[in-house]
Amino acid sequence: MNPIAKWLIIGGIALILAGLIWQIFGRFIPFGKLPGDIVINRENVKVFFPITTMIIISIVLSLLFSLGRFFR
Repeated sequence: MNPIAKWLIIGGIALILAGLIWQIFGRFIPFGKLPGDIVINRENVKVFFPITTMIIISIVLSLLFSLGRFFR
């Protein structure tokens, strides 16, 4: 199998699993409503800056990638 196709399949499965986990456990994990996430509600505009959520996701992904590199 072509290595690019293999990585695309693995990435697709990982995204599906992440979506299922987010759907099931989303009500218990308040991503998007953490302290530090900025929401601006105006008359006709709603602007959302998930700063804290993105920092947490970045840390988790960095740890996962470094663990993947460690066990390679």
